[in-house]
Amino acid sequence: METLKISGPGRVLVSDPLAPIGLDLLLKHGLAVDVRTGLKPAELIEIIPAYDALLVRSETKVTAAVLTAGKQLKVVARAGVGVDNIDLDAATNLGVLVVNAPGGNTISVAEHTVGLLVALARNIAQADASLRSGEWKRSRFMGTEVRGKILGCLGLGRIGGEVARRAQGLAMDVIAYDPYISTEMAANLNVELVSLETLYSRADFITVHLPLTEETNRFINADALACMKPGVRLINCARGGIIDQAALLAALDSGHVAGAALDVFEKEPVPPDSPLLRHPKVIMTPHIAGSTTEAQDQVAVDVAEQVVDVLSGRPARYAVNAPLMAPRDLPFLTPFLDLAERLGRVVVQLGGKNLKSCAITYSGSLAEHDLSSVTAAVIKGMLQSVVDVRVNIINAARLAAQRGLDVTEQKTLRASQYENMISVQVVNGGGARKVSGALVQGEPHIVGLDDIWVDFPAMGHMLLTRHHDRPGIIGRIGTMLGDADVNISFMHVGRHSPRGEAIMVLGTDEPIPEALYDLVKDVSHTYWVQAIAL
Repeated sequence: METLKISGPGRVLVSDPLAPIGLDLLLKHGLAVDVRTGLKPAELIEIIPAYDALLVRSETKVTAAVLTAGKQLKVVARAGVGVDNIDLDAATNLGVLVVNAPGGNTISVAEHTVGLLVALARNIAQADASLRSGEWKRSRFMGTEVRGKILGCLGLGRIGGEVARRAQGLAMDVIAYDPYISTEMAANLNVELVSLETLYSRADFITVHLPLTEETNRFINADALACMKPGVRLINCARGGIIDQAALLAALDSGHVAGAALDVFEKEPVPPDSPLLRHPKVIMTPHIAGSTTEAQDQVAVDVAEQVVDVLSGRPARYAVNAPLMAPRDLPFLTPFLDLAERLGRVVVQLGGKNLKSCAITYSGSLAEHDLSSVTAAVIKGMLQSVVDVRVNIINAARLAAQRGLDVTEQKTLRASQYENMISVQVVNGGGARKVSGALVQGEPHIVGLDDIWVDFPAMGHMLLTRHHDRPGIIGRIGTMLGDADVNISFMHVGRHSPRGEAIMVLGTDEPIPEALYDLVKDVSHTYWVQAIAL
């Protein structure tokens, strides 16, 4: 077990090997890094309460017990793509963010896939083994050209797209099955999108680029193999379990499948008694498709940067169990996350008892974006003071559902008085309250309360009154605050019309004393009084 301790503020446990460039990045940002690889489950559970972040690869199993023990844990970072070694459901319930590095090893896996494809076509591994055993049997290893052959890609995401580009460089025609990819995106790659049945019937080579889920477990089974073109060759550098190994062996033995090249398996390491190890038509590598110096450096940087961002209060680029924000949207949306949370905190202080529903309306160009993360931030602001568990954008939606809070989201491109505005309306047992907010010179402002326009900074201590606009009311309340030695930092009044209904907001440097709060309630012509803190 390797142990390395480096002091600094904020603690990160690295429990699997990580490229030095990632460790250096964490240290550069002032984090304390403990590298302790080879931990047993009980040892990990014992020490995890001291850490804010856990950084793993595939060896460490991040179970519900580990996550529950990690009372300070804010983020688990997987230096790679797959997160099947992390209990995502438990992490979500506990409000622990899980991030990964989906793009770091893209090129490495694509290159390995193409390498296996060529090795499979030309029997390179088998010929090498024969020659090393002292044989010289050239006729035994007659191969096939890949030029002019059809490659079928199951999945056309990052890796599938890179494989397609390289296969086209080998003069192959590429078809793909991916229900989540548009025809336009496929056309940009010069790839023909086809049905699954068409791909099976036409492809000479099939390469797998799917995630392992309940839907894709044993996706390529006996029935699928029977639908494939006789003499097909299969390559899998994605996830073990997508191909039913028993069915594959049967198809290889029958000759229906001419060969298979596998980097991933149902059980890893491969059991020594596995028939795959001795099958003459199978090429195997020990899950090394992403194992290049460049890939390991990149995934280490990707996850280290996200750990730094999360521990600094910024969104992560590749959150697995939180509302996703595209990296290109982060600079634009990040300020709205803060505004949204403040709106949630205001509206729950104004009318947060017995909440029934919450309707969030987004106005302006903001409405063109995926705002699930911003909606989660509103819910976080509403719930964090009324529930007894940690609440953040990871578990906010789930907690709202558990409490029976119906949350809806509406969008309109029509701008109001502000270029972009968020309105939050809640309904409780006694009626409805509404708060609107916008960014004013980059700072979060409250710009609407119920049906009255206002404009004041969404921060600090505030005393709000709704009253009938009459001479002397503002002065009386201001005098009360002065007599109680409460300093007023700003004042804003919004109203429907002169001597009509008005809302006054007094910002104060100190919290409003309870006794003073009761006195203000007794001022004539005052409908309601509320102290809030942000």
